[in-house]
Amino acid sequence: MIKIIGIVAGEPNSISSEIIFKVWKLRKKFFHKPFLIIGSINLLNKQKKKLKHKIMIKEINSNFTIKDLKTNSLPVYNINFKQEKPFEKISTKSNKYVFKCFKVAINLIKKNKIQGLINCPISKEHLLKNKYNGVTEFLSKKFNTKDKEVMLIFNKKLSISPLTTHIPLNQVPKQISKKGILKKIKVISKFYKKILKKNPTIGILGLNPHNFSTERQSAENKIIIPAINTLRRNKVKIVGPISPDTSFSTYKKYNLDVIFGMYHDQILTPFKALFGFNAVNVTLGLPFIRTSPDHGVAVDITKKNIANPKSLLESIKFFNHI
Repeated sequence: MIKIIGIVAGEPNSISSEIIFKVWKLRKKFFHKPFLIIGSINLLNKQKKKLKHKIMIKEINSNFTIKDLKTNSLPVYNINFKQEKPFEKISTKSNKYVFKCFKVAINLIKKNKIQGLINCPISKEHLLKNKYNGVTEFLSKKFNTKDKEVMLIFNKKLSISPLTTHIPLNQVPKQISKKGILKKIKVISKFYKKILKKNPTIGILGLNPHNFSTERQSAENKIIIPAINTLRRNKVKIVGPISPDTSFSTYKKYNLDVIFGMYHDQILTPFKALFGFNAVNVTLGLPFIRTSPDHGVAVDITKKNIANPKSLLESIKFFNHI
């Protein structure tokens, strides 16, 4: 199997280049597999000078091999992009550049030139607008795996996965279904068994506070509990439904590997409070593994050289498991 990882440089007017430079300096200590950056060499050179990072950059072409990447220079598959200043504002121009980087990355995957994909932070509201809920859904459409994708935020101690992702809260109840829960839990369980060599224990949260509702048609009674019963009959290790307000304080008690929630902020908020940057956004259900840092573009600290590279570091280290 190809052992090369492709990293899309991400939004150019953000902390993306800074965390790339910082991670590159740590490569010999943490990484088993070579990787390449898909982005603009001209812009990266301007940004390294602005940020005062003393690293060398090497251009590689479409015929690259693993040998080409074992170098002391940061290997970059060049994407032409003209930007006068090292950092400007996020714009339609920078959006087109990011899409071009993704297009090249997708082609490299389809040609079996790279094993997996990492994308540095992008601005979803600027780049994807109303077309996709996130990069997960964008890539799923590109590989004809729509509705099979699963977002997993991975940490060795505890991972999380939401049934619904970036949608308004008032739309969540309509999107909860037994079929959706079963499908995503099975993908997560299969991934843990096949890739991480572990039979995971998965805790499933309810929707209502304390899982309490007197309505027979509530999400817990009509959908979540029947889904849990089906999963148990299929020998999936399930705990639940767990009350959302206690789940992150009791996960050790139940030896949970994954907490599966009904919506994005139900699980992302407490998870980030516990683990901060020590997390990786993993897309399951694609014909390859895609990861990304579990944070945004941080335009408020762009150019300040104070960004924490921890999540990108973990995103690359994740491929050591594969």
